Amino acid sequence: MSRIVELLASPVHRFVGRPADGPAPAPRGELVDVVQIQAGLGIVGDRYFGKPAHRDASVTIIAQESLPAGIGLAQVRRNILTTGLAVDEMIGKVLVLDSGDGPVSLRVNGAARPCAWMDVTVGPGAWKALRTTGGVRCTPLNDGVLRVGPTVATVERALAS
Repeated sequence: MSRIVELLASPVHRFVGRPADGPAPAPRGELVDVVQIQAGLGIVGDRYFGKPAHRDASVTIIAQESLPAGIGLAQVRRNILTTGLAVDEMIGKVLVLDSGDGPVSLRVNGAARPCAWMDVTVGPGAWKALRTTGGVRCTPLNDGVLRVGPTVATVERALAS
């Protein structure tokens, strides 16, 4: 059974400057129980929502199984933390998630490669360790809502663009 463990919709960039300086403080309320997604734009209220440079990466997903115990979205800055889904194996496919409010289709475009910040926020060695399991970058194909909790997940073949 798959599950959405955490959701993050942060209006600010926290990883600015040098990793040695540490991340900027987290705004209140960036970890949420529900997100609204808009096709082609991303998560309403998130820092990448509607940004042209991030259209193919406006929603990011990472599997909890890839992370050390106790590490979540606040540390890795992805939008959706799942369990029971091998998201890193879904590149080139469409992941459909339904957490109770109808299906949300996400075209999985590519890997969300980790950066040097991971050694600061997750722990020493995380940057290298997450190279192949750092999550994926997606484009939402329809409007919808996702919630923390049990989720029906299906994987479809992506249509040619």
